[in-house]
This record gives sequence, structure tokens and C-alpha cells, in this order.
Amino acid sequence: MASRLIHKATYEADNPFDVSLRESFQLLEPQLRPPFPLSIPTKPEYSNLNHAILYGILCEPHLAQVHIKHLHGIVTDGYCLFTTLLTKTVNELYSKLIKNVKVQLLLVTSVMIHVSAIGTDGLLVALLRQTHGGDFSESNLWLCLELVNLFLNKWDFFLEEEPLMLSSAMYVFLRLLADHCRVSLSSNSNLQTLKQKEIEFCIRVFREQFHLCLKIGRDLIRLLQDLVHVPEFQQIWKDLLLFPSNFKTLSYSDISQLYQLRTSSRFFLLRLTPEMETHLRFLLTHVKFGNQTRYQIWFGRKFLNVENESIVVDIVRFICCAHHPSNKIILSNVVPRWAVIGWLLTCCSKVHVQGNVKLALFYDWLFFREEVDNVMNIEPGMLLMINSVPKYVEMTHNLLEFLFLLMDNYDVERKDLIGRGVLCALDVLERKGVVNSFDGLTCCDVLNPSLKENLVKLLSRKNESGVCKRVIFPATPELTQSAPDRLGIM
Repeated sequence: MASRLIHKATYEADNPFDVSLRESFQLLEPQLRPPFPLSIPTKPEYSNLNHAILYGILCEPHLAQVHIKHLHGIVTDGYCLFTTLLTKTVNELYSKLIKNVKVQLLLVTSVMIHVSAIGTDGLLVALLRQTHGGDFSESNLWLCLELVNLFLNKWDFFLEEEPLMLSSAMYVFLRLLADHCRVSLSSNSNLQTLKQKEIEFCIRVFREQFHLCLKIGRDLIRLLQDLVHVPEFQQIWKDLLLFPSNFKTLSYSDISQLYQLRTSSRFFLLRLTPEMETHLRFLLTHVKFGNQTRYQIWFGRKFLNVENESIVVDIVRFICCAHHPSNKIILSNVVPRWAVIGWLLTCCSKVHVQGNVKLALFYDWLFFREEVDNVMNIEPGMLLMINSVPKYVEMTHNLLEFLFLLMDNYDVERKDLIGRGVLCALDVLERKGVVNSFDGLTCCDVLNPSLKENLVKLLSRKNESGVCKRVIFPATPELTQSAPDRLGIM
């Protein structure tokens, strides 16, 4: 029996999970029609029945309601096994699913939310990870719209049962909006509708549940800067900088508080599909340095192109903040993180994407606090600058110049906070042994003299007392010029 679940080329091997669902359905198909057996299934029978019902819901739309009622009648574990199977379907099969199956998948997800099934949060995370930035295909826009509608329609459920899912969805839709707002909407009514729904959702979270925005941490501001010219977000920016009391959250009084909140690695995973994550972790765990070129070429052809190269920003944040290799890996001859990031920078042809990638690399430098932040988040940026000398000194020039621009212009009114963050980052990098010294840069004959001079001045301040002490800056009563405009990262 051919799969009714996925598209499969004749030369492809059968997918084991697809086969297990199909075989369970074939075995139990007579029991999936009313009247249903009244006997209580054993544990193996219960597992097979869940597999069979899932296959029936996804592949028999005309009988979906019958299968769902059957599921309600036999469930004994709070739907835990069923949502686990649904999540596995999304993680392992989504890209190959037949169109009608995807429709059924979203339908049954809504049902699981309605019955407060155990594991719904994992299922929604899996679906959010399947939304692709920079992908304007009909199927991807459809998924984005289905999910944003789901979060809007089930708003009360999420507030009561899974409030952190609103934070996760906020991160995803802010990131998607950055791409969706760059495209002309005149010829794409679907994109226009999607964009308005995404804006509606994000503004609602900002205005009604701002404390959930704070859960994202400093990367909330990094995402917002790409939307600074979207009219609906301009008042949000004003309130963040000038009128924090408008958010009605006592714990928030100034944007510097957001700067000092480290973003959890779980948010960075939201923007990579499981397949992309698997290939990146393989590259950074098993491939020997010097042998990575063919793996990079394959990865680039599969996941990167001119239309969606903004995904590089998400990959760099993932590598810096969510993939921290063990000491054994670091000391081995496996391709280092800085080398992969250097390659990714060369994949970007658009100026604003290059700027955003460099910002993603240095973002934690700007607000680094040793008691909160991890040195592994800032290690790749330092090692990329050091190891690009002398063969790729232009890379070092570009990165150093961008770092100095960030320090001077990212937030002029909070320049002291940023300066302390960078100084603390440099201090920790040296004390933790990431670099033995900075002589590789300060004594480099091929380094631009003005950049070298600025670096020497910066390092001369590094040993000032209290460089890594926590500093909370008061609210600033002035709205400054938007830093993204000046840095070319819009």
C-alpha cells in the first residue's frame, strides 16, 4: 500500500515512521469504524490504536470527525501519546506531507488545544519551526497564516494554560514580519492578509501582555529594529524609550532593563527547522576542519538562496547562543564555529543582511555581564577576527569597524552601558583563555592603522576598576535617532 501521507520519489527508501503509522492503520482499520469495541486496550494495543487513529485523521478527511470522537473515547493519558505522535509527524515528515494532510494536521492541532492535551506546547513549537523566513511560497504563507490565526483565536487558552507560547509566537512572528514587510504587497493579497494578522498579534501581545515580551530578553529589541519603519510599531518604539508606564508593567521602567536580559537559547531554535539544526550540529561536531567545504556547499544549496538569505541571521544567532560545543570538541580538529560563521558572512549579498548578520554576531557583546551571560556567546566573534589575520584581514577590518560603529551609534543615550558591556566582554574573553592576548590584532602590521589605534584605546580602558560590575541605568527622557538607520542594518 503506497503512502497516503507523504510525497515519496520512487528512488527514496520508505520512511520508518510513515510505515509504522500505515501498518497500524491497515491492521486496525476494521476497528476504526463504528460501532467501536468496548474493551479496554492493553498498552501495546493502545499505542497501535493511537498510530492508526492519527493516520486515519490525516488521510481520511471525510471520516476525520469519526476518528476524533474515537480518540476521545479511548484516551487514557491526557492525549500525551497522540500529541507526541503529532509532534513527531511535524518534525520528521512535514516538508514531505501531502497538501490535504497538512490541512488535517492543523485541524487536529486545534482540537488538541481545545481539549488541553498534554504536550500541546511541544507540538506548537514544532509547527512554528516549520515557518520559513524569506519563503513566499503559497504553502509557507498558508502555514504562517494558519498559525497566527490559531494564536489569535485561542488567545484565552494560551493566557491560561500556555502563556510562554505567546512569547515564542511573538518571537517568530516579529522575525517573519521583517521579511514580509520588505516585499511589495500590491500583487499578493495573501501576503497582505498575513502581514496584517501578524501585526495584529504582535501589537496585542505588546499592549495586553507586555510581561510576556520581557521573557524574550534583549533579542526583542534586535527584532524590533527591523520594524522601526512599520507605522504600527512606531508608537511601540516611542513607549519603549519615552513612556514605559504605558505598558502597565511595574518591572519595566527603561529599555536598558531589556538590554540586560539574556535571550534563552530556545528562542533561537524556533527559527531553524529540525533538519537544518541536525545538519548544522553535524557540521560543527563531526566534520574535520579543512574538509568542510563540500558540506557547506551542500548546506548552502539546500537551505540558502538570494531570496531567503536573511535566514543567515538566525543561523548565526543559533551558532553563537544555542550550539556550545564541549571542551573535547573545542580541542579537537572539528571545524570551529567561527569558521562556519565566516563562511556564512560571505554568503550574504545584500548590504542590510550583512549588517544584521554582524549585529547577530556581536549583539551579546554590547550588553555583556559576566554573572548573566555566557562567554561562549561572544567567543566566535573574537576568534573570527583573530583567525582572519593575515589571510582574510578584510574580514577583520569589517568586523572591527562594525563593532566600533555599534559602540558609538547603537544607542547614543546608553553609550556608557554598551561601552561597559564590550569592555566586560573583552575582559572575560582574556581571563577565560579564549585568547591569550590581543597582540594578534594590536601588533598586526596589515591591520588598518586607525582601527588598530581605536582598539588600543579600547583595550587601555579594559583594566579600569569595576569594568564587569552590574550597572543599571535610569530611564532616559529623550528619543534618539534610530541606530539601525545609521548602521545599515534595516
